[in-house]
Amino acid sequence: MEQWLSGFATALTWWNLLYCLIGVTIGMLVGVLPGLGPTTGTAVLLPITFGMEPVSAIIMLSGIYYGAMYGGTITSVLINTPGEAASVITCLDGHPLAKQGRAGTALGVAGIGSFIGGTVSLFGLAFVGPPLANFALRFGPPEFFALMVLGLTMVIGLMGKSLIRGMISACIGLNLALIGMDPISGALRFTFGEPHLMSGIDFVTVAMGLFGLSEILITAEQSYKSEKIAAVKGVLPRREELKPTFKAIGRGTVLGFFIGLIPGANSVIPAILSYSLEKKLAKDPSRFGKGAIEGVAGPETANNSYCGGALIPLFTLGIPSSPTIAILLGAFIMHGLTPGPTLFQNNPEFVWAIIASMFIGNAILLFMNLPMAGIWAKVAMVPFKLLFPIILIISVVGAYTVNNSLWDVGVMIVFGILGYLMKKVDIPMAPIVLTFVLGKMMESSLLQSLSMFHGSFFAIFQRPIAGIMLSLSILIFVLSFIAGVMKKKGILASDVEM
Repeated sequence: MEQWLSGFATALTWWNLLYCLIGVTIGMLVGVLPGLGPTTGTAVLLPITFGMEPVSAIIMLSGIYYGAMYGGTITSVLINTPGEAASVITCLDGHPLAKQGRAGTALGVAGIGSFIGGTVSLFGLAFVGPPLANFALRFGPPEFFALMVLGLTMVIGLMGKSLIRGMISACIGLNLALIGMDPISGALRFTFGEPHLMSGIDFVTVAMGLFGLSEILITAEQSYKSEKIAAVKGVLPRREELKPTFKAIGRGTVLGFFIGLIPGANSVIPAILSYSLEKKLAKDPSRFGKGAIEGVAGPETANNSYCGGALIPLFTLGIPSSPTIAILLGAFIMHGLTPGPTLFQNNPEFVWAIIASMFIGNAILLFMNLPMAGIWAKVAMVPFKLLFPIILIISVVGAYTVNNSLWDVGVMIVFGILGYLMKKVDIPMAPIVLTFVLGKMMESSLLQSLSMFHGSFFAIFQRPIAGIMLSLSILIFVLSFIAGVMKKKGILASDVEM
């Protein structure tokens, strides 16, 4: 309780409250604007935090992360345009409700569900995090290596439609992580005589290029139809809808939290699963797609509950579970903090201040969602020809300020083009970011493990926890490969029949 109170005392200082407000406001903005999302928002604005205190910087970046989850709902309901990926599911029943004149009810249920899901998942982070961190303190280099392999294997299996494409992306990330000086021998690798590469490639410029610049290029190709903004009246559901609504919120909270614990899962997965679950449990499934209130409450709760759950692997194990969390991990490292088992012990004031700020941010977002929904919907109508140059300028200036060098601007442009091409050929970018962030830690853990076991890799399997995790990794990889082959054969068979 002392740590909680200390965390709130830090989070409630006027400057941290200001950064929390800025973060959730920017998060709402990137959530509302089609084509942007939490990953793009945190990547583009990461350089702005260079001169800030670590607590204030992470408070602001975290606010962008969970604020974007709220923002995407508004345009999904009012103009049938999802602001970010997880809000696609909300369009299915949210916009039909708006057409029935119940836009306020859809937004009200989404806002209340998001607040409950986000708040409960933060309690989960506060209560599950410390014991899990204490358990993880028993981990040695073999266990950390096995844990990272397991996380990356799950990413490859879950992200993208093709295992091979996921593997390509992961291998690119691992090779990028090897650029620079060897941690053991000090030998230079893949530098090609270029002094700027001796210390490796900066994560900030890579993230800004892959997610910021590439998103601008992709979205610039698309055209969004503008619809009339629905009127927002009345935010509470009818009396007979209260029971099914709160049941959907409860199920979405639990589902989203536990999916957040899985490395490689993103916010779209709990939203889809929650929608499917509500449809199966409904007495009249035919209502779904025509304005079912549970079809909004469940998915919106699940994707916000996911945010708190996804922070547990980051805070306790130092393992990012999604691209946005990987960028947050980069921000931690940039500010001299090491996420993992020692974070709760060495920097408790930092951890509890971040958790407290998220409770405050959720309360601010509830207010920003309900009375101000119509204003945010109008923001979504800003022409892209005005929006993109602003984002591009921010990205270029941000890349330059990393080391005050045009080299970093060039690196950002190269990775922006790479990200654009990867999206065009449907190669997932989550594995490249996660392997790039974890590559150096993974290499160090492996080298330390080999040193412990005199060069024997198979000795790692003799450690019970490490052996189980490596075996699970192999099993997941094999099952993903088999599923991919069967899916391909099924597609080929259907093509032959046609």
